[in-house]
Amino acid sequence: MNIQTILEFIGALAVLIILHELGHFLVAKLMKFDVEEFGIGYPPRIMTLFTAGGTKFSLNWLPFGGFCRMKGESDPGVPGGFMTANPWRRIAVLVAGPVMNLLAAVVMYTMIVSMIGMPQLNQVEIKDVAPGSPAALAGLQTGDLILKLNETDIDSTEVLSTAVRENVGKEVSLYLQRDDEYLTVSLVPRVDPPEGQGAMGIVMGNPVRPVGLINALPSGAVATYEHGKALFGFVGQLIRGEANSEEARLVGFKGMYDIYNETRSDPVAGIPSAANALAFFTSITISLGLLNLLPVPALDGGRILFALPEIMLKKRIPPQYENMINLVGFALLLLLLVYTNLQDFINPVMP
Repeated sequence: MNIQTILEFIGALAVLIILHELGHFLVAKLMKFDVEEFGIGYPPRIMTLFTAGGTKFSLNWLPFGGFCRMKGESDPGVPGGFMTANPWRRIAVLVAGPVMNLLAAVVMYTMIVSMIGMPQLNQVEIKDVAPGSPAALAGLQTGDLILKLNETDIDSTEVLSTAVRENVGKEVSLYLQRDDEYLTVSLVPRVDPPEGQGAMGIVMGNPVRPVGLINALPSGAVATYEHGKALFGFVGQLIRGEANSEEARLVGFKGMYDIYNETRSDPVAGIPSAANALAFFTSITISLGLLNLLPVPALDGGRILFALPEIMLKKRIPPQYENMINLVGFALLLLLLVYTNLQDFINPVMP
């Protein structure tokens, strides 16, 4: 094991957990709740790091997350406590943790886009040319932009693929841009190309232009939305029994580390190593944010669910029942986390 990679993994994961709890903490303070303890990990406590503003900041033994404990969080008899507050104020605090994780994902995706550049989806660039292929014999080069095939304007890889399929075995004319030069070449797309190659023998893609952080922000937000939509889509597949059992497997800390280590040791060609690392942790923070919103007891979503009858029906679920269900839910979640982490050793994610 690489010590640097281990420290990177632990540090980044700790930051994501702290960000989640920081969301709860900041909104709790904004809503005038007294926060008694901000904990990294779950009790028993290892040590109190410091005390500030009436809040104890602690480090705890069970490394499965963190907590932000407010005054009267489970006791409606405490005046001015969390449980006596308006349900909208409680929901605002509960939703703030997941929102903080999703905001972190937007920032991280924005950084990734600024590192790798913005794909120009309306242009087609030759990424590679197979030796001995029609493209190679015609003199096509990596980096060439394909502007036209015969009279068809090429403004996407799909348009080019369709145009090539319609002209296999026929001579076609390609209008290209190479740096500041424009040229026309002719070739015949193959009817039966070698395995792993296309009719022309090129790998096509989109050119990438550099982009600053501010200009990359909308792309970061869109990427976060698409990632979240895909995650919820996968949860739906799980519920319907459509997902592959191996894909559906939960992973613990060791499993996540194994995947991260593989990401670091086997980078994607042409993409900065830091962007690969950020992409991994972006996936983690989106999962942490969205899965916490699921209506499961003890999770933020489960606690929000308990506040909804108070808003819609003006009736509150008795706090003793809410506390008991959340306690049982928390215990089951801890058991699931222990089981998941044991599985990482018994049946490793990465062979």
